[in-house]
Amino acid sequence: MNQYIALLRGINVGGKTLAMKDLIAVLQRVGCANIRTYIQSGNVVFSSDVTESTTLEEHIRAGVIQSCGLDVTVIVLTVRAWQTALAGNPFPIENGRALHLFFLASVPVAPDLNRLESLKTEMEKYLLSGQVFYLYTPDGFGRSKLAEKAEKCLGVAATARNWNTVSQLNEMLQKG
Repeated sequence: MNQYIALLRGINVGGKTLAMKDLIAVLQRVGCANIRTYIQSGNVVFSSDVTESTTLEEHIRAGVIQSCGLDVTVIVLTVRAWQTALAGNPFPIENGRALHLFFLASVPVAPDLNRLESLKTEMEKYLLSGQVFYLYTPDGFGRSKLAEKAEKCLGVAATARNWNTVSQLNEMLQKG
């Protein structure tokens, strides 16, 4: 079996409620095993015989729609893609809440880099690398106009996780 990380966007915020036990049941119905969730916001480490991440994304998304009527973005990463994303971080990890990784549904074809640059504060830093957008917001993610508009500027669906969450998921992944 292959190990994966699934990130569901917007779970348990803004009225999109999905209990983790229900999410686990969805993953079980689509053939996943060794399912472990982290906090209540759509972070899952699991195993599957399926070899295509996009197939898993489609099955999980359809299962969530069928189970509770929520249509959410689901991004599934292989262990290799996950490790590449972590290794590609160009920013200091002094504050795990200030560093965010946006995991993208696909590589942006025509990102609006001029708009991203215009939204950036003097203290913020970012890097787009393949299907990951790294954003360092030392003044706070919630206050960042760049964070707020990143997905629109990139032109692809995305879900962001701070470094603390990424680190916890990585520990879960390492434990198998």
